[in-house]
Amino acid sequence: MTVTLRVVLDQLVSATHPDLAMASRGLAAALAETAPSGCAVEAIAPAGTLPAIAGVAPGRRLPLGRRETAAAWQLGVVAGVGGGMIHSPTLLAPLVRHDRVHDHDQTVVTLWDLRAWEAPDELPRAVAMAERGLLRRAARHADAVIVPTHAMAERLEVYARFGERIRVIAGAQPDGFAVPTDADARRRELKLPAGYLVMAGGTAASDGLAAGFRAAAPTGLDVVVIDVPEGQEEGVSALATSSGVAADRVHARSGLDQGDRAAVLGAAAVLLATGLRAAWPWRVVEAMALGTPVVAVDTDVHREVVLDGGLVVPESGLEDALVDALADGWLTGDAGRLRVLGRDRSRAFSWAGAAERVWQVHADL
Repeated sequence: MTVTLRVVLDQLVSATHPDLAMASRGLAAALAETAPSGCAVEAIAPAGTLPAIAGVAPGRRLPLGRRETAAAWQLGVVAGVGGGMIHSPTLLAPLVRHDRVHDHDQTVVTLWDLRAWEAPDELPRAVAMAERGLLRRAARHADAVIVPTHAMAERLEVYARFGERIRVIAGAQPDGFAVPTDADARRRELKLPAGYLVMAGGTAASDGLAAGFRAAAPTGLDVVVIDVPEGQEEGVSALATSSGVAADRVHARSGLDQGDRAAVLGAAAVLLATGLRAAWPWRVVEAMALGTPVVAVDTDVHREVVLDGGLVVPESGLEDALVDALADGWLTGDAGRLRVLGRDRSRAFSWAGAAERVWQVHADL
């Protein structure tokens, strides 16, 4: 008899965030690759085009689109889904009362950040309300909720009572994430200078860009800011100017695909990670995987994820840490050491490793 793990892949039909789509694809492929003997992986997806993933059966296609599916599942309407083992790389899952002991039905969901609770004003009101609603349903009906760090697990208990149902499974960089062969051409297309450091985020307070600009100002390097929300480019430049970095030294970019992002991060002198929120630090892990030196502001998430793979310092120490990282050139001295340490640390994160732990969670349930 084959045991089927059914994976919700709504993000591959209609992505709400590129990182969630990447995580969904990477985890689903790894689940299929690491499936124990007698187990199979099947997709659950809303109506739409679902990309083929090796080893993942197309499974059930729901008649509704993603938005309608999300609304229905928030209300507990799950017609056409059925039971069994269900795993979701996001909070979107058919969360209803079920009998895990007698019917062997189980549902596991994943939460990647706490912005909807800790900084709801940074999100569209409907998005924040939807996430909070899904977490409330998960608290009532999910057999487990996965978060990527222990720091987030501790903070989640403030917002919902999961108790022993919380599991910690880290995220990872995209499979095969590497500097592309046409990296120089990509950077020319993006109109980037020869020397720069990278930050990520927009004008929200929890992105922490102002502190990063103040630390970067004395270095003389240009600053490339990626993951800028569309429409906030001018605001980022204004923030830089008020923090001591001339506008012509700032290059705000939004919507970079994986190849462009790898090209940008791979040539950076440093990734300056200034984010303050409780969220999985996607760009930090990508930078470490490429051997780009990481200097991160001291948060519980950065301490846990970066560990000894970079420099984690208080906000007041960012400028000195940048000086240390750049002191002897980008390929020698401290920067060279940080490149090696970052690559070593990045090996702790992989979708294959995450998938093995997901299988274990479902086996334990």
